[in-house]
Amino acid sequence: MGVVEEAAQAQSSAAQHGEAAGREEPSAFDLIVIGAGPGGYVGAIRAAQLGMKVACVDRDPAPGGTCLNVGCIPSKALLHSSELLEEAREHFAEHGVKLSGIALDLATMMKRKEKVVTSLTRGVASLFKKNGVTHVIGTGRFERPDLLRVEAPGGATRRLTAPRMLIATGSAPIELPGLAFDGRRIIDSTAALELPEVPPRMVVVGAGAIGLELGSVWRRLGSRVTVVELTPGLVPGMDRESAKLLERALGRQGLKFQLEARVTSARIEAGGVRLTIATKDGASTEMDADVVLVAVGRRAYADRLGLEEIGVKLDERGRIPVDDRFATTTPGIHAIGDVIAGPMLAHKAQEEGIACVELMAGVAGHVNYDAVPAVVYTWPELAAVGMTEEAARSSGTEVRIGKFPFLANGRAKTMGETQGQVKIIADATSDRVLGVHIVGPNASDLIAEAAVAIELGASAEDIARSVHAHPTLPEAIKEAALAVDGRAIHI
Repeated sequence: MGVVEEAAQAQSSAAQHGEAAGREEPSAFDLIVIGAGPGGYVGAIRAAQLGMKVACVDRDPAPGGTCLNVGCIPSKALLHSSELLEEAREHFAEHGVKLSGIALDLATMMKRKEKVVTSLTRGVASLFKKNGVTHVIGTGRFERPDLLRVEAPGGATRRLTAPRMLIATGSAPIELPGLAFDGRRIIDSTAALELPEVPPRMVVVGAGAIGLELGSVWRRLGSRVTVVELTPGLVPGMDRESAKLLERALGRQGLKFQLEARVTSARIEAGGVRLTIATKDGASTEMDADVVLVAVGRRAYADRLGLEEIGVKLDERGRIPVDDRFATTTPGIHAIGDVIAGPMLAHKAQEEGIACVELMAGVAGHVNYDAVPAVVYTWPELAAVGMTEEAARSSGTEVRIGKFPFLANGRAKTMGETQGQVKIIADATSDRVLGVHIVGPNASDLIAEAAVAIELGASAEDIARSVHAHPTLPEAIKEAALAVDGRAIHI
């Protein structure tokens, strides 16, 4: 049965259950997507391209979810602006560009950030219109697996029906005990994008991508930033050697780190916050901050949808279990993105949204989770795809590793950006590329070549034999691939 026929059947069923008794008939669709973030809006557009009548429900008037509104996009705008400020202050003179009177105009920087966000969210709205997706503003809650009640911001309600529902509601910052967000002194990542002035002292709790990126922004703008992390190194889960290179680079820039430490209490006092920090040896120290940014991760946002009423149970971490077609145990209900298992990444959610609706339509959609890259947008950047060295060795696979430093790359030399390296992990028997880890300039762009290589099952030799333009940063990837076989040319 096609999706259009299923929608008609669901609408007929609704009438048989007495929906029309003194109540307006629900609007009927083939698919209702709950959440207009990267996974939701992309999935909705792709479903419309496949011929489905689609509604996308989100509580925020501006589509794009956390990523476009208060996450990926505004943080990258501030990262770029703060990088330019630091370049002008610290490095322009090296290029013969002499400036004086360089000053921060934080209000203008924030306005630019908002302009970027607005242009992109309006772009998503126009894509909805172009593709015939109905954008419904409000908070959705299930009444039945095929019936969603949506409450608009003003209190009005609307009811939508469809044979298929796709949950893409994303995630929210984790709040630690004793570190409740107040939006002023103890803040989450959203508030960290909107500070009205540069805090003299900032403590970042958590050395993941979000904490390091936002800590870098405010350090460049003038704050003294200390990062407190529970584990022995930065960005847990990423390649340890690469993470250590990033730690050294950020340390040289002025970020301070307290590793294997945790915040045990916080007292808001006049003018700031006093933190008590326990270290691995059992000792406790106190630290004062003007602002404390808690960035210890995010939790799935799936607990206010009425899932229990339709038989969808959550796992121990509050996520929605799904099968390889993104279907839950309740027929017709699907889920993608941050609300299911896996890394909480916008591009992972996008690919899941596309694959999910393609599978609904009988198209062969898939997501290769081994080829999903991850990026830390500090400077230098850290980007990775595939297995870490630790994971590869612990799996029992015999590996060969090739490395090439940007110090030996001609393009990096001309840019004055020679920190970091490319590291390729290959199967010692088959030469297949298992993982690539890049610390250095534009690593977020360079990792795309590695993702394609892993997606296509390429060998290190395949990369080594591919012609790379000279002089370019990607030549470092070619040289690292050559180094897997011990034949790098330029080092």
